[in-house]
Amino acid sequence: MKPINQSLIQRPAWKALAVHHQQVAKRHLRELFADDARRGERLTAEGAGLFLDYSKNRVTDETLQLLVQLAKDSGLRGRIDAMFAGEKINLTENRAVLHVALRAPRNATILVDGKNVVPEVHAVLDKMSGFADRVRSGAWKGHTGKRIKHVINIGIGGSDLGPVMAYEALRHYSERSLSFRFVSNVDGIDFVEAVRDLDAAETLFIVSSKTFTTLETMTNAGSAREWLLKGMGGDRKAVAKHFVAVSTNAEKVSAFGIDTANMFGFWDWVGGRYSMDSAIGLSTMLAIGPDNFRLLLGGFQAMDEHFRTAPFEGNLPVLMGLLAVWYNNFFGAQTVAVLPYENYLKRFPAYLQQLTMESNGKHVMLSGDNVAWDTGPIYWGEPGTNGQHSFYQLIHQGTRLIPCDFIAFAHALTPLGRHHDMLLANVFAQAEALAFGKTAAEVQAEGTAAALVAHRVFEGNRPSNTILAERLSPEILGALVALYEHSVFTQGAIWNINSFDQWGVELGKALAQRIIPELESKALPKLNHDSSTNNLIRRYRKMKGTK
Repeated sequence: MKPINQSLIQRPAWKALAVHHQQVAKRHLRELFADDARRGERLTAEGAGLFLDYSKNRVTDETLQLLVQLAKDSGLRGRIDAMFAGEKINLTENRAVLHVALRAPRNATILVDGKNVVPEVHAVLDKMSGFADRVRSGAWKGHTGKRIKHVINIGIGGSDLGPVMAYEALRHYSERSLSFRFVSNVDGIDFVEAVRDLDAAETLFIVSSKTFTTLETMTNAGSAREWLLKGMGGDRKAVAKHFVAVSTNAEKVSAFGIDTANMFGFWDWVGGRYSMDSAIGLSTMLAIGPDNFRLLLGGFQAMDEHFRTAPFEGNLPVLMGLLAVWYNNFFGAQTVAVLPYENYLKRFPAYLQQLTMESNGKHVMLSGDNVAWDTGPIYWGEPGTNGQHSFYQLIHQGTRLIPCDFIAFAHALTPLGRHHDMLLANVFAQAEALAFGKTAAEVQAEGTAAALVAHRVFEGNRPSNTILAERLSPEILGALVALYEHSVFTQGAIWNINSFDQWGVELGKALAQRIIPELESKALPKLNHDSSTNNLIRRYRKMKGTK
């Protein structure tokens, strides 16, 4: 579809929001709740097993109406339809954006260039399932006949963050006779520590690189092959029984020593940060099994359908995306804190960092013109209750406005005494404290010394969402990830940017390729960088003992 040409800040809804903000910014959440006894019940929405309470946001009914109108004026409905139809909405790479096809049911039809891609998706899923069953049952043996006990995923970016997050999130459902480790960093420590205590004869590597040329991934894969061969007495035939590939480059996969029968493909209409439910999720399937993996896909698909069909007024991803725009562009909030009160989700904020900031960290519109508004807030966070004892101080009493997303579950996967009630009490208490705070009068009434009153005041009026689900299951994890995927999409549509390319990661990678030989050469080469970079290269060469 064609980009929306009208400047965002010239749209009537944007202008109305700018005026409206001046009024709402003066109102406190205490007042908003006092004026509407049912606010906490009204400003909620449900979909795909998730319950969203967004009542503790600094919004009125008029705010929400204007934000929804902004979404309509920005062509959000058309962009949603275009994505699901397989149109090439990634304009800079002339590609469709079809992570939604990865979880479509078998009988669905999603066309790319006139071809239904759903059968290909399920063919790969079936191939993954067969392989996972063989490894999990012990039918797949290593080169010496030993059963596989350890799986190491080698990737970076979306080929690592998604699998790591999913494994940690769903560890409760994992096969405990298998251990799973993840190598991404080109820092040698990452690989050395991953294999330090393993037997090569019992170890399987998954190398995830679409082109099989990714510098960090292939460097680590090369080290893994050397480690394996050392443990196998140099028998190169061992590689085929201890390595599989997630790639589309059969020639390079074969040259590496991997049997292309054990190569699992994916497509250029899947971006790396949207790929955890493709073959990139092979380690996830090995951990939780094919049945649970398909439940994960079902959760994704349920949220996809909610996003595609629900009216914007009750659409979870749209509401969260619009609220992010509200704080980013009208309140000047630069970050969003994601705070899961579920230790299995400890890697979820790190996963969201790539999903959100690689997607919407853009300074030009679809047209190529510079934006005149802020895009891409910084997403960050840690699990509760740990964060309460570190950075919550800044959120409660600092000078910056930091909207928060609290994520919690009604049932613990590992019940233990009073722990879960205490955990959930903290979720509700933190959201309440952020919203309503504590006034000077309340502090004084507690008998606090006059000199300390100001220090103990909580201004409140700090906004938050609370997301509740029954329990952290494969389905709910899928719905939760898709919720944020589509919230990112919503934000990008409002800002009129391309959320599906990532040219910003290229320059540093290209310069590194130029610098590597300058660091490795025996004689100091002629350096043509800036004076700082030249000096650092010379200093490093001197420190490591070369001229």
